[in-house]
Parts: sequence; C-alpha cells; structure tokens
Amino acid sequence: MTQPLALVFYEKLLPGSQLVNRLQDLNYRVQTANDLAALLRCAQTEGPMLVMLDLEAKRDDACRTIAALRADAATQHIPIIAFASEQATGLQAAAEKAGATLVVSEATVTTYLPQLLNQALQV
Repeated sequence: MTQPLALVFYEKLLPGSQLVNRLQDLNYRVQTANDLAALLRCAQTEGPMLVMLDLEAKRDDACRTIAALRADAATQHIPIIAFASEQATGLQAAAEKAGATLVVSEATVTTYLPQLLNQALQV
C-alpha cells in the first residue's frame, strides 16, 4: 500500500522537524517545501492527501498560499492544517478566512496530531 503524501512548510526548526517526524511515525510520506511557492507547485503536481504549513513565514504570505490552494480546482479539496504560535491570533484568524481546514497552535499540532489529522480528513 502506498503511503499518503503530506506536504509540509515550516521555517522554525523545532516545531517543523517534530511535525515531520510525527507524520512519518504515523506512516505518512512527507515532502517539505523550502518556500510557499514550491509548496503550491508541489500540491498542484503531486496530489498530496494533506498540506500543513506554518503561518509565521518570514519570507512569504502563508494566508495568500492558502487562498491560492483553495482557488485552484486541482488543489481546492486538499485539507490544510495551518499552525502558528499562540500569540499570532491575527494570523490564525486570517488563515481561517483564507480557507484553512484547521488552524491550531504550534504546541497543539504536534501533541494532538493524530486527532487533528482525523478531523481534517473527515471534512
């Protein structure tokens, strides 16, 4: 059986690497993107089951990427889990408005990953 693909974008090493490791432990094939444009291209060509991205990107606009994923017929169905620090409430609200399936804190994304995946994939 083929492992489902999860696309992941992160800039902060600690929560990002923990997330990748947890996804692999849950039997996901993980592909990381160095920037959000690469994530968007990969989502359009690779057919991931899930996209996870850090909203606090320094070089790119994560909410714009979420909106672009939702606007593209090839990617609009992909569940998107966005995460940010608990203090980034403005970014979290903007991600929900842009179309993220779930928006959670950095601590929540690694602690409750199996439950979040189940919730996102049911939508």
